[in-house]
Amino acid sequence: MKKLTILLAAVMLVLSLAACTANKDAGSEPKDDGKGKKEEKKTEKVLYLNNGQEPTSLDPPIGFDAVSWNALNNIMEGLTRLDENHQPQAAIAEKWDLSEDGKTYTFHLRENAKWSNGDDVTADDFVYAWKRLLDPNTGSSAAFLGYFIQGGEEYNNGKGSADDVKVKAVDKKTFEVTLVSPQAYFLSVIANPCFFPINEGVAKENPKWFNEASTYVSNGPFKLSEWNHDSDFTMVKNDQYWDVNNVKLDKVHWAMVDDANTEYQMYTTGELDTSDVPSELADKLFKEGDVKVEDQAGLYFYRFNVTKEPFQNENIRKAFALAIDQKQMVELVTKNQEKPAYGFVSYGFKDPEGNDFREHSGDLIKTDVPKAKELLKKGMEEEDYKKLPEVTLTYNTLDTHKKIAEALQQMFKENLGVDVKLANMESSVFATDQKALKFQFSRSSFLADYADPINFLENFITGSPMNRTGWSNAEFDKMIKEAKHEKDEKKRYEMMYKAEKILLDAAPIVPIHFYNQVYLQNKDVSGIVRHPVGYLELKWADKK
Repeated sequence: MKKLTILLAAVMLVLSLAACTANKDAGSEPKDDGKGKKEEKKTEKVLYLNNGQEPTSLDPPIGFDAVSWNALNNIMEGLTRLDENHQPQAAIAEKWDLSEDGKTYTFHLRENAKWSNGDDVTADDFVYAWKRLLDPNTGSSAAFLGYFIQGGEEYNNGKGSADDVKVKAVDKKTFEVTLVSPQAYFLSVIANPCFFPINEGVAKENPKWFNEASTYVSNGPFKLSEWNHDSDFTMVKNDQYWDVNNVKLDKVHWAMVDDANTEYQMYTTGELDTSDVPSELADKLFKEGDVKVEDQAGLYFYRFNVTKEPFQNENIRKAFALAIDQKQMVELVTKNQEKPAYGFVSYGFKDPEGNDFREHSGDLIKTDVPKAKELLKKGMEEEDYKKLPEVTLTYNTLDTHKKIAEALQQMFKENLGVDVKLANMESSVFATDQKALKFQFSRSSFLADYADPINFLENFITGSPMNRTGWSNAEFDKMIKEAKHEKDEKKRYEMMYKAEKILLDAAPIVPIHFYNQVYLQNKDVSGIVRHPVGYLELKWADKK
């Protein structure tokens, strides 16, 4: 009786408050249909995910990494968007025309394409964004992707001007771009976040518009509603998005937890809807059958700095590379059914004759301990080393990176008799210092920006901001440049096969394993698309 009295009092209080003002759930209360039945209360659909770490930046040309892409790909949208089958489809551009020579694309933007603040998305927004990507003052690591635009490379290298970049607004909703040569993968490339438009008016009024949720202006399926730096961020459905009716989720909350075991515990308690698989639990979880595995185009690898001792010596680099047992690494350390990497280009790319690039190119750098010892001795003699200079292996802070670094440390001790020191660093500082060639030997990763082997190899051309090794080879540079302009696909693949061999023969890098996407997911969640090129697609995601 006491409980009933309390319940009645609570009901009366709610009714009296409703007489004065609508409560926060107005519109989602059950409604009477006039036949004595009540509609079900509409439940907000909220997806809970983990971003791992703070995004490097949500400025499209700067956030060129895994911890920024997932957010960017869902709050912004380019001319094209990858679909459920990972193929480029019409997005902000509803259609396009291609010139007879295959070099000039004319994109027709949707009339109802809007920014989250209600502004029209215009051709000028794309002109502004793409020139900013290529502007050397922007300092974008992704700028090289724009070199297929006429005048793009010259502008980025300081040998040309913004006016020479062949992008233009024909009118408010028509955007034209002219390429240096026909590119079979062009429509895939421009789905990458670095090619997203930027609201020119907003950016000019506030150059730091991308730093906070309160000033962020987006044009994708979601918009940023809250951003607690180094803690979490939230995105909500963007009511201005041209295809809002096909967006099912109301909200996505992203945690920032960089420990796999903590992430898994949050998943088991329902705080997260997805989780990676901790290596210690991999065997058990795979046996239980709940683990999902999907392809991913990319790999985990290490970079040697060829400008620092002792890795200026090719034989010493090769000795360290051949002392690593990639098979042991994936079976005993990472345990997520990854494939060991003995080359740089991942599996999944077919040449014109139907050969898989990786299988055809073969194992270019594979475990060989006797050879490693022989090369170390040879390299030390070449450098007149009585004792090998001290070597420090640096990795960015994450439990998985630590485990791999410790396994490498043990392999170098057992297989080469070399003591290697370990050092870890926060991701934001690590990336900056790696680009500045401050490390001797450092952890790295690559996720394909678009689906073509050239994207893997072009990272290591001389001066590329993605090179980060100090390595340079004129023959390699020439091969990549020619491949990017070659129309004959058979010839183009032959050039890429030769280029990869040049790269691995010189060993400025050592591959560890190819990525896959191994995860656990709430059975009530559907429609998340995990693109092999490295970003998550939530436009079609749903939750019961």
